[in-house]
Amino acid sequence: MSDPFVVHRNLLFTVAYELLGSAADAEDVLQESWLRWSEVDQSQVSEPRAYLVRTVSRQALNRLRTLSRRREDYVGEWLPEPLLTSPDVAEDVELAESVSIAMLTVLETLGPTERAVFVLREVFDLSYGEIAEATGKSTPGVRQIAKRAREHVAAKRPRVQVSRDEQQTVVERFQQALRNGELLKLMEVMAPDVVLVTDGGGVVPAARVPIHGAEVVAKLLARVAELGAISTEPLWLNGAPSFRLESDGRGAVVSVEVADGRISRIFAIANPHKLTRLDEAAELAR
Repeated sequence: MSDPFVVHRNLLFTVAYELLGSAADAEDVLQESWLRWSEVDQSQVSEPRAYLVRTVSRQALNRLRTLSRRREDYVGEWLPEPLLTSPDVAEDVELAESVSIAMLTVLETLGPTERAVFVLREVFDLSYGEIAEATGKSTPGVRQIAKRAREHVAAKRPRVQVSRDEQQTVVERFQQALRNGELLKLMEVMAPDVVLVTDGGGVVPAARVPIHGAEVVAKLLARVAELGAISTEPLWLNGAPSFRLESDGRGAVVSVEVADGRISRIFAIANPHKLTRLDEAAELAR
């Protein structure tokens, strides 16, 4: 238990997951990083935590470059692999924000190096020099990349502070309206310009492009309720109140983004390959 890799494993997993948006790939990166760590003369490593974060970051960045090419061929919209988390994760507001489905989706719009620089600087507070070493860039270059990445993320995702209680209340209202197939209540709980994004991965039926507008989204969801009973189960995903949905023998998990007391974005992940890690809460750290 005194092995630094074991001590910092939760942190290392969180770094890899935020860089990749996939728990399965994050675990593979940790395995690769562990093998590299086991071959190092650890007595010569003065700061094991920093060394391991850099090692995991390099491995994750290499994998991300490969995955980025694969995701270009993904069928429909690609959403992150959701993580079951405990409510305690929400207590660390910055951590919960950084692992949210909404934020991970925005990070997908960055290039691999930009994403790595942004995450390591903004979430894990690494120095520009440490990030330069992890990414193979110069320190001045990392500063410029970090500035561009911050501006890009800020433009895509304005920071809106929503309390956990407010988010939970809105999610509960949404679930009830869904189960009852109540068109008007669905529209009431959603912002007029709400966006629904679904991920079936070509494995199960799902919209292949985002659906816009409260009326269109509400009618679609009410129609699903008409075709068969909808059941929902509350759970915490990626640090936020969410729920599991089942209808007509098919399942999905749903995460939402809330602004001004209404749902602004709905993320529905139905690809069964992404729903295999929802039995045990992930341990996250930063």
